[in-house]
Amino acid sequence: MKKILVIEDEAEMRRNLVTILRLEKFQPISAENGRIGLQLAQAERPDLVLCDLMMPELDGHGVLQGLRAGPETATIPFIFLTARGEKADQRNGMNLGADDYLTKPVAKDDLISAVRARLRRADEQQAPAAFNPDFSSREPLIKAGMTPRVAEVLLWVAQGKTNAEIATILSISESTVKKHVLEIFQVLGVETRSAATLRALEILHSSR
Repeated sequence: MKKILVIEDEAEMRRNLVTILRLEKFQPISAENGRIGLQLAQAERPDLVLCDLMMPELDGHGVLQGLRAGPETATIPFIFLTARGEKADQRNGMNLGADDYLTKPVAKDDLISAVRARLRRADEQQAPAAFNPDFSSREPLIKAGMTPRVAEVLLWVAQGKTNAEIATILSISESTVKKHVLEIFQVLGVETRSAATLRALEILHSSR
């Protein structure tokens, strides 16, 4: 049973999320603010974190930064829950390493779909311990023959981001992302996104 940490300062919203997750056969745990949530995440090592953005004591960005800074919590899938839907908020969250961004009030089906998708992607991306790609720089991808912007797109593709998410992160249109993905295929000599991802992971791993 997958353990899901819900960090939400509104009590009714927190109870609703916990109930929905429990009915879907997850194991929810909850925290009423970011400070407690970060401590709970470090102690419980949940399989995924659902976190509100605007909270007292420590906001969602602070929680995410705290998780990503710790080697034992750095790869936990993280979904923001917020009433604010501005693109700038999404960019900030994605650049800090968020995996998804849901605007409240979120429908039950959308919530569960996002949770299952991120858990499935995390399972798929688990690799042998010896395989450890470095996502901190696009330089190895540039050396493989790509322009800086195309390399930057591939860096996010390799981390499982969708075209829409990459467009938000880089402040470009989704059609431009699609164009860069086609360039990636051409440079790497591949025909699918999964093949491009695998090749990028190999390049990033060998650069460590």
